[in-house]
Amino acid sequence: MEKVILFDGTSVDAWKNRDGSPIDWTVEDGVMTVKHGDIISKEVYSDAHIHVEWREPDMPWASGQGKGNSGVYIHGCYEVQVLDSYGREVPDASDCGAIYSMYAPLVNACKPALEWQTYDIYFRAPRFENGEIVKNGFVTILQNGIVIHNNVELPRNTPGGVTDYRVEQGPLLLQDHGNPVSFRNIWFERL
Repeated sequence: MEKVILFDGTSVDAWKNRDGSPIDWTVEDGVMTVKHGDIISKEVYSDAHIHVEWREPDMPWASGQGKGNSGVYIHGCYEVQVLDSYGREVPDASDCGAIYSMYAPLVNACKPALEWQTYDIYFRAPRFENGEIVKNGFVTILQNGIVIHNNVELPRNTPGGVTDYRVEQGPLLLQDHGNPVSFRNIWFERL
């Protein structure tokens, strides 16, 4: 399988802003940190294994959606929530690991703020015939090596993506939600 490197700690050339311009996120010591605007991979994919590592900022004064908020958008249209949800006993569909507004994670697999975390996302893209979806997409997600979604069906897109509809091939989007969330070691393999 071909591994497509989106961020190896040195270059942001694989990314663009929503308007196609160069991104304005901070890169320092092999880490990319949210600064201004969502960023979108130039590469697109269909079925894929996606790997993303992120680190929450320490924001003890904040709560809920204001605490380390970002998102990883599969295909640019399905958000996997990034949030400081460490210690929450019963996660909901807006907590870290949720497929935002659709599915809560099976368990809270979060580490504390300032510790690196991982998503390994195994995505089966929706199937189209004559421009119409004939089979929805499916996803399995591991957070920090723990299964948080097991082959769940994706019957619709989530809000805030590149498109407000589902696509055959799409990019990865990392969300700017106003918090300095950091990312490293981002890649995918086409399946």
